[in-house]
Amino acid sequence: MIVAMDRFCGPDEIEHVEQVMAGTDVQAVRTVLEGRTHLITAERDRRALASRLRLLPGVTSVVEPPGNLRLSSRAHRAQDTVVKVSDVSVGGDPFVVVAGPCAVESRDQLAATARFVALGGAAVLRGGSYKPRTSPYSFQGLGREGLSLLAEQRAATGLPVVTEVVDPADLTHVAEVADMVQIGTRNAQNYTLLREAGRAGKPVLLKRGMASTVEEWLLAAEYVLAEGNPDVVLCERGIRSFEPSTRFTLDLSAVVVAKRLSHLPVLVDPSHAAGQAELVRPLALAAAAVGADGVMVDVHPEPSTALCDAGQALTPAGFDELVTALDSLLAGMRRPLAGSLRPRGALVADRL
Repeated sequence: MIVAMDRFCGPDEIEHVEQVMAGTDVQAVRTVLEGRTHLITAERDRRALASRLRLLPGVTSVVEPPGNLRLSSRAHRAQDTVVKVSDVSVGGDPFVVVAGPCAVESRDQLAATARFVALGGAAVLRGGSYKPRTSPYSFQGLGREGLSLLAEQRAATGLPVVTEVVDPADLTHVAEVADMVQIGTRNAQNYTLLREAGRAGKPVLLKRGMASTVEEWLLAAEYVLAEGNPDVVLCERGIRSFEPSTRFTLDLSAVVVAKRLSHLPVLVDPSHAAGQAELVRPLALAAAAVGADGVMVDVHPEPSTALCDAGQALTPAGFDELVTALDSLLAGMRRPLAGSLRPRGALVADRL
C-alpha cells in the first residue's frame, strides 16, 4: 500500500503512522515525492489496517495498488506524468524526437550531427560518452571528453542532452552535463545504479532490459521513484527472442501495456531494436501509431564510418525523411512535434 501524508504535516505525525504500521508487522519505506512524504509497503490485502490509517492525523490517502507496482502504477497516479527535460516536455500531446549518434566519437562528428538533428526536428540530443559493449574490445566511448563535447553542443544548439551512465562513480560527472540520465538495457536491473540515479536530481530515461518483462521494467522504475525522483521516462528498445532477422524484437504491445499500467511516459528506440537503418522509419511510425510519447533514433553524418552500431544509424537524409513521415502521421493524430526547430529552421540556421 501507499500512505500519502499531507505536505504540511509534522514529523511526529509521520512517525506515529509508521509506529501504527510497525505494530501490525508492516514495514514501510519512507520517500518524499513532489514535496509530500509517502510510506510505501509491500503489503496487500490489509484492509483493516488501511481503514485505520486513513483516520490518522496527517494522512491524506491510502492507496492499495493491485499487483506489485506502487509509485509507477495508475492506482497511485491516474493522470499521465509529464517529465520536463530542460524546456522539453516528455509526455502529453507533443511527440518527442530524441536523436544523435549512438556514441560520441569526435568534436566534428558530434557538431555535424547536432546541427542537422536540431534543424531537422529533434527536441533532445542523444549521444553516448560511456558505452557498455558486449565485447571488451569494442569502442567504449570517450568518457569525460565526450561529456565535454556534449556540453559544447548543448550550448551551441540549445537542445537538452541525454547520455548514458554505466558506473555509479561517473554519475556526478554525467549529471553535470546531462539534462536526462540514461540507464541502458544492460543496467536495467542494476539496482545500485538505479538508486543512485534516483538521487542524482535529474530525469532518468530507463531502457527496458533485453530480457525483462513489462513488470520487471516497471519495478526497475520503482527503484528510481522510491528515491524521491518522480521524473522517469520509460524506453522500449526491443527484447531478445528467437527471431534472428532483426537485432532484437521490438515489442510495441509493451508500450500499450506499460501506458495502461503506469502513468510514466514511454519512448521507443527503433534503432537498437532493428539494428538496420531501413527498418527505423516504419518502426518509428508504428510506435507513434500505438501511442508512444516519442522515439529515440541513432543518427550519424557518415554511418559507414561509425565506431558503434553503424548499421542502424540514419543519415541526415534518412532522418529528414523520418521526421517528414512523422509530421504527416502526427498531423492526422492531431499531435505536434515537441520543441522542434524544424518549422522555423531557416530562422535559426545562422545561429547553428
